[in-house]
Amino acid sequence: MNRIILHCDLNNFFASVECLLNPDLKHIPMVVGGSEAQRHGVVLAKNELAKKYGIITGESLWSARQKCPELVTASPHHDIYVHYSKLAREVYSRFTDLVEPFGIDECWLDITGSTPLFGNALQIAETIRQTIKKELGLTISIGISFNKVFAKLGSDFQKPDAITSIPPQDFKKIIWPLPVSDILGAGKATTKKLTLYSIRTIGDLAQANPQFLKQILGENGLQLWQYANGLDTSPVHNLNSKEPIKSIGNSTTLAHDLTSLNEVRHFFMKLSEKVSTRLRHQELLTRTVQIWVKDANFNAKQYQKPLPFPSCLAKDINAISMELFEAHCNFKTPIRALGIRALNLKDQHEPEQMSLFELNSNNHKIVELENSLDLLKSKYGTNIIKKGF
Repeated sequence: MNRIILHCDLNNFFASVECLLNPDLKHIPMVVGGSEAQRHGVVLAKNELAKKYGIITGESLWSARQKCPELVTASPHHDIYVHYSKLAREVYSRFTDLVEPFGIDECWLDITGSTPLFGNALQIAETIRQTIKKELGLTISIGISFNKVFAKLGSDFQKPDAITSIPPQDFKKIIWPLPVSDILGAGKATTKKLTLYSIRTIGDLAQANPQFLKQILGENGLQLWQYANGLDTSPVHNLNSKEPIKSIGNSTTLAHDLTSLNEVRHFFMKLSEKVSTRLRHQELLTRTVQIWVKDANFNAKQYQKPLPFPSCLAKDINAISMELFEAHCNFKTPIRALGIRALNLKDQHEPEQMSLFELNSNNHKIVELENSLDLLKSKYGTNIIKKGF
């Protein structure tokens, strides 16, 4: 028996909520944008009227205004978006306990066992669509299929306020003509590489040799081949289930471009402290550190390196971050943004083979001291105590 999976996507979520808060915004082109004073001036969401001008999520507000001079910008209200997201999930939970969030505005639902109670898949999707509109004042696009990947493709197929079904017998006709970039997991770099080998559609991907895809893309190549052929069997997790944390990171767009190593060191230490605090809060250690660097021309690159031993200490994370930066980056173009990510995580309490040659600085006394500092900062604010640089 095939599963019945829905993918529910709240349309233009941030912008739609802002239009609820200020109904006048419904009738003019508007976007939700970050703070231009802090150089976070990018489009976070747009309404349908702004979308008609070709404005896209992620472009600069300056660029968006060139397309639409009368564009109105609303500041984001993240706490309100979280509130509406929870309300939407409460609606989904009336039909199944298998509700898996995918970001703040999207969820997968497994309704395989719900049809005897609430009707067929189309009836359930239509009830959800109408309920979201009536109770929350928002519109939603819903994809129906037999796996998560195709359900998500379905919700992207028609927007806004629509339902698309992709049944097992018709998926090749509906999905295979679509661009390969539409499938989950095919980012810009992957799509570019596939295009070099004339793999331009999902159908091309499905009919490619899986071992060749593994050769050029690694395990992700095999996974994409499975997705394209409708072989995704990943389950929809319960809303309350806790997924293992795969990475922890922080990044910042800087108030001014950086042109010296001392400035980079200062901001990397701040980011390292944020990442290490979050690691300790989750009782995790990182084995690998990745840095992300964007220059003033908006060129972004990532570099990573394993630690000598797993750690949750800012000084260890910062040391590798600076090592990576000095090895790969220069100031031919000033630095606009920086980020640090902890990868390859492990439980803090998991036994670790000690090295005979490396002195592990991650001893219990240092971690206990850092935990005490974390408590002080959480109680009295992050500026209650600072480290010297």
